[in-house]
Amino acid sequence: MSKSICIITGSTLGGAEYVADNLNDVLTAQGFEVELYNQAELADIQHQSNLLVVTSTHGAGELPENIQPLFADLLEQRPDFSQMKFGVIGLGSSDYDTFCNAVNIVEETLSSLGATQVCESLRIDVVSDFDHDGSAEAWLPNLVEKL
Repeated sequence: MSKSICIITGSTLGGAEYVADNLNDVLTAQGFEVELYNQAELADIQHQSNLLVVTSTHGAGELPENIQPLFADLLEQRPDFSQMKFGVIGLGSSDYDTFCNAVNIVEETLSSLGATQVCESLRIDVVSDFDHDGSAEAWLPNLVEKL
């Protein structure tokens, strides 16, 4: 049984990329075919059936710059993602009232295009959780079991 999963990152300082890289290794070891994009474009994800978005929250609750163009394209072109399943991992600081707001943006955008969110998103608080990889790995079965 070989399943494929596409991971895209939204990262400003690299934290989300590190988590995504680690999950790439974990999923590959579990027999998944993984495609990982740190500068995803619409063509990269358009035909994916399983999507994992790992993103930090930037500025006043926005998506990081490297993922903003993709989400602008999604809202402009409105592709049909009714065959897509997705999960989201967010990294953020609870010191801000916009804690992990990028997760909300991702959930709302993908859902509005017909994609199905298969599990509750993971919101990693970098203020109190220093094992981002461990938290993401512990959450991963919630996603994988529903793909």
